[in-house]
Amino acid sequence: MIGDSQGGTPPVQRLIDEFNRLPGIGPKSAQRLTYHLIRMPEEQSESLAAAITSMKRQIILCSQCFNITERDPCDICSNASRDRSKLCVVEQPLDVVALERTSTFSGLYHVLHGSISPINGIGPEDLKIRPLLERMRIENFVEIILAMNPNLEGEATSMYINRLIGDLGVKVTRPARGLPVGGDLEYADEATLGRALEGRQDF
Repeated sequence: MIGDSQGGTPPVQRLIDEFNRLPGIGPKSAQRLTYHLIRMPEEQSESLAAAITSMKRQIILCSQCFNITERDPCDICSNASRDRSKLCVVEQPLDVVALERTSTFSGLYHVLHGSISPINGIGPEDLKIRPLLERMRIENFVEIILAMNPNLEGEATSMYINRLIGDLGVKVTRPARGLPVGGDLEYADEATLGRALEGRQDF
């Protein structure tokens, strides 16, 4: 087989390797996706490639909440009808999508882009925690909701942030314990997630 310009790796194997880097995509799934693209009409594969390139060029992070957006500030931060006294802190942009689907929260968000995980070399300085503290000094939040994933990393992140903001006189809450331990917010069904958010408890 003739290698491509990427270190001599054949193009099919290179694409399999790239798919395999994606979360939740194992070697078999990477192979199936690659061979599906091989059978796909050329115009469809070109459209897919163009969509990925366009997304990477146009998507930015909101300078206020750090959610992904096409304009700054994002639609949520610039919406005057949102309750600006409540701030929900989440790990990932997909958590914002999941919470918005419940239609039970009308406040603002702050996306950390991860959770504290020493085993993976992720510390507080790798997350958007410092901008969170800066927002709290500028804006008059009455309640901070720590909506981290119900796992060890999420719990460690919640406890760390709670220690930092505990003396600022702001009410700190968390979603009720209706969420399955070890799961991710983005995979919770809307009803369960909505009830957990509505029934949030003091941290």
